[in-house]
Amino acid sequence: MFNGCYDIKSAPELPAENLLSGCYKGMFMNCKSLLDTPVLSSTTLESYCYQAMFSNCISLTGVSELPATTLPYACYKSMFYKCTSLTQPPKLYAETLSGYSCSLMFSDCTSLINPPELFADELGIGCYQQMFSNCTSLTQAPELSAATLADYCYLEMFEGCSSLTQAPELPAITLADFCYNKMFQNCTSLTQAPELPASSLTLYCYSGMFNGCTSLVQAPELPATTLASNCYSYMFENCTSLSSISVKFTEWTDSSTLNWLNGVASTGTFTGPEDLFESNQSRDGSHVPVNWTINQN
Repeated sequence: MFNGCYDIKSAPELPAENLLSGCYKGMFMNCKSLLDTPVLSSTTLESYCYQAMFSNCISLTGVSELPATTLPYACYKSMFYKCTSLTQPPKLYAETLSGYSCSLMFSDCTSLINPPELFADELGIGCYQQMFSNCTSLTQAPELSAATLADYCYLEMFEGCSSLTQAPELPAITLADFCYNKMFQNCTSLTQAPELPASSLTLYCYSGMFNGCTSLVQAPELPATTLASNCYSYMFENCTSLSSISVKFTEWTDSSTLNWLNGVASTGTFTGPEDLFESNQSRDGSHVPVNWTINQN
């Protein structure tokens, strides 16, 4: 309706309480002079209803809280994508998420400093995928308390957040395929990784998780004794300061650790069970790096 209206600064009121699928999708997209959002008071949403609603509104600074507690499929997807002047996000109340409901929601919001609180403990497939990717001013991450994850739920969630210094706690012990894939990729200021308590792994669950985190010195302890396909592939690739890792698995598999320590520090310490080193003596980025010291436990 207003897509591409460069001169609009104030949005009209939107009093509707009963929304339809895709009803406001892209409504103010590319409105580069828009300063504030209208009040969005509906608590009953439909799929795609707010998708890309304010995407690329580069002057937007004032936003309405979002009171809905149950989010349907892709309802907030790309809602504030590339809103480069936005420093404070809207307050979110969501507790139950459906597939891709918040994916790309704040992606490329380069002025965003603090994230909204995230209360959800029921996640949907890809629900937070790329939610804050390339938010280069983001200094802290929200608490992520969900105990059970969904496929792709945190994929690339903070990818490219170059000002993020500490990751949130990740208490989940029940993982899903691709759940943490590339979650902190290229977070170049990240100095501390979260504990990863899960002992049962899934397809690509940690693949690329810390790839390019050049300030990370120590890897979190990896307690799993049995690996899954590509579970650790590329996990610490190009972590140029990383010099310490401790694992519990006793046997290498072809894809599980593919390039996982490629490009780390030139010297370091690798700690693991004696059986692991007896089964494979390879010294490369997919196993134990060249010139690293091995500690058997």
